Amino acid sequence: MCHGCGLPCATHDTSLYVFRVIWALKLKRIPYEYIEEDLSNKSPLLLPYNPIHKKVLVLVHDGKPICESIVILRYIDEIWPQNPLLPADPHERAVALFWIKFADDKSPFISKLYRTDGEEQQVAAKECFEMLEVIEGHALVGEKKFFGGDEINMVDIAFCFVAHWLGVIEGFTGLKIFEPHKFPRLNSWIQNFKSVPVIKDNLPDTDKMSTVLKRRREMLLASKSS
Repeated sequence: MCHGCGLPCATHDTSLYVFRVIWALKLKRIPYEYIEEDLSNKSPLLLPYNPIHKKVLVLVHDGKPICESIVILRYIDEIWPQNPLLPADPHERAVALFWIKFADDKSPFISKLYRTDGEEQQVAAKECFEMLEVIEGHALVGEKKFFGGDEINMVDIAFCFVAHWLGVIEGFTGLKIFEPHKFPRLNSWIQNFKSVPVIKDNLPDTDKMSTVLKRRREMLLASKSS
């Protein structure tokens, strides 16, 4: 395990939080070991690494655990300064951190799109649409290829659920939230984001994601009705 860097307790390969960290490590060319955790039967490995929440995702570096995907991204960027994921300029950095927090605050609505139905699902869809409007109107102003300019950074990684997960969920739920003609800047950004070799070569498989998330939706809705 080179550099003592590992991803034990990473959940299945449909988790946007896992892919955030995988992409960051690959962009910085940091070798790592990936260990998948069965969340229905948590191993003794997980509890010592995350005794507070007892959840994935956890990065272990030199035997020390770091939890929560955005915290992990910032740690990675500080420990390995090559190919920086945050701007050096203090103001640009502050703006980037604002949008990263915005993305993290809004990401739970993506899972609500497939975990709920009826009025609750419609509320989540409305929240997602309003989020897209904010990104289109305020975060991607100007002729920017990525959120920070010409190079991918941590903000792009934070918003990965807009680029990939949203479309997959729309596909099996029948929802239609993102329409390219309504969000031309976002649409261009999605194409640019998915064209980055590290992202393109390490995107979760769409069919597998759809199958897994659709099955989970059916199980969740069945348990609610029983």
